[in-house]
Amino acid sequence: MRIGIGMVVGAVAIGAVLAQAAPAARGVATDIKASDVQALAKSMSKLPGGDELLKVTSINNGEYNVAVAVVHRAKAENIAASLEHNQITEIYHVISGSGMMVSGGTMDNSKAATDPHTIEVVGPSDGGGKISGGTVRRISAGDVVIIPPNVPHGWTEVNEELVYLVVRMDPHKVLKVK
Repeated sequence: MRIGIGMVVGAVAIGAVLAQAAPAARGVATDIKASDVQALAKSMSKLPGGDELLKVTSINNGEYNVAVAVVHRAKAENIAASLEHNQITEIYHVISGSGMMVSGGTMDNSKAATDPHTIEVVGPSDGGGKISGGTVRRISAGDVVIIPPNVPHGWTEVNEELVYLVVRMDPHKVLKVK
């Protein structure tokens, strides 16, 4: 009997040591091919504007989500529309084109977005008009812009057709994994 109990205690102790030494569970890398980005951008090129998700993936066993989208803006002047995402951080990487971007400040006529496509792609957001007191600067191909949650942002002018990749950090998991 003593040998049996000793073996069980020993086995439990060895199991505990092995469990502590085991590597943590790891996630999987998600690839998005350049051809997929280019195909989506091309499909949007005839539109005045658009924002389409390529992928939303769960990270770290569901700890948070990350979304990748392509945004297209046609050449335009005197743009007065803006957005402010309540729970998402956006990272823009401009692929082609240029424009004048404004961020920060306050958004005129701010109202909660109700368009289902907008909410699906960028999560709960507010939309409005012109931004007062924001920072305006020229953004062009190769530039990267990081926009934290609750920061009004938009374009005041698009000098030439603008295409950018957006990475959306979604710690509240408001975007659906697809």
